[in-house]
Amino acid sequence: MFAALTMTTVLVAVGAALAVLVLIALAMLLRARRSSRGGEHQVEALVSEMSTRMETMIRELSESLEQAQEEARRNRYLSELGGSIDLDEVLSRTLEAGGAVPGVDAALVTITDGEQKPIVATVGLSAEEAHRQTVSGPPDGHEARAITLTYRYPPSLEASADVVHSGLAVPVPGEAGPIGFLTVYSRSAQHRFAEEEIRELELLAQRAGPAIENARRFKEARKLADLDALTGLHNRRYFHETLAREVSRAHRYGRRLALVVFDLDDFKAINDRIGHLAGDSVLAETAERVRDVVRSADVACRVGGDEFAVILPESAAGDADQLYHRLLGAVSSRPVGQAGRLSVSAGIAELREEDDPTKFFERADEALYHAKEHGKAQVVAHWAGIDPA
Repeated sequence: MFAALTMTTVLVAVGAALAVLVLIALAMLLRARRSSRGGEHQVEALVSEMSTRMETMIRELSESLEQAQEEARRNRYLSELGGSIDLDEVLSRTLEAGGAVPGVDAALVTITDGEQKPIVATVGLSAEEAHRQTVSGPPDGHEARAITLTYRYPPSLEASADVVHSGLAVPVPGEAGPIGFLTVYSRSAQHRFAEEEIRELELLAQRAGPAIENARRFKEARKLADLDALTGLHNRRYFHETLAREVSRAHRYGRRLALVVFDLDDFKAINDRIGHLAGDSVLAETAERVRDVVRSADVACRVGGDEFAVILPESAAGDADQLYHRLLGAVSSRPVGQAGRLSVSAGIAELREEDDPTKFFERADEALYHAKEHGKAQVVAHWAGIDPA
């Protein structure tokens, strides 16, 4: 609404200014024609003056229109900040608004995340450039309203447009204090950030802070909802959602996909012997050992009781077989809690063209069942039929 009013005001001003100029020009021409001496020269001079005034006014009005458009764009970014709870989208909108500040060529948001690595998002900087930028407050511990950065280079680079010449950083406020910094950069050697830009960036940071915190809480809550409370692995719901997504992606792009389903051998007897609380500790420690041997791209899940599954994107049955043997070694190499030494049995399957997520999982689960039947502590692969591996 505000943006529309601003644009309308500018357009009305443009029309009014042009009308005034036309009236002035007509009056000047009529006056010149009434003059008996030097009328033609006077008309030429008046036309030239009118043309100069027109050019000046058009230039000034064009600049006003451009500023109004930039202001409307920034206001739109500000109004959209609170409209999403997706952290990536909130950071992206914050960067877009920061990048729209006059004279800005790049923007960077750095959010501290407790003991985790800081969240870093940028536009106009490479990933390497972004991770090299560190902004902190004054050394005496006081909270600065803004931090201005000036970079000096050797004469060969001083006038280069490829390097950052100046920057401006403001704290991003949170409920308990600053949660990071919003920083903008200019690659112009002549640009200097003034009080107006500081106020504008402060307003943006004040709007972005609560939006970022809300989005971060939602992300953390969603992450917790995806985890199994006992083992810390992904839970059954997350497993089936991810399996469906990976199966769809593998079919669409002709990629390979493998699946390992495994459980602890004789776990019911172990539970009966040492009790359910101790049995829970065994499951938790087993999960720790699973995390130690899966690849970063693999998705390890607890699908129920003592049954686990690992989704292996971009992988074949041979990769799944190697993972099983790493799992077997990790679990059986030393005692697991009060249960002593344990073993695991597994079924593996590689995605086929006719598989949907349910059929794919059932084939691996059926292979696990046959591994149990054939003597435990082993893996069975589901190929055309069921054959011990």
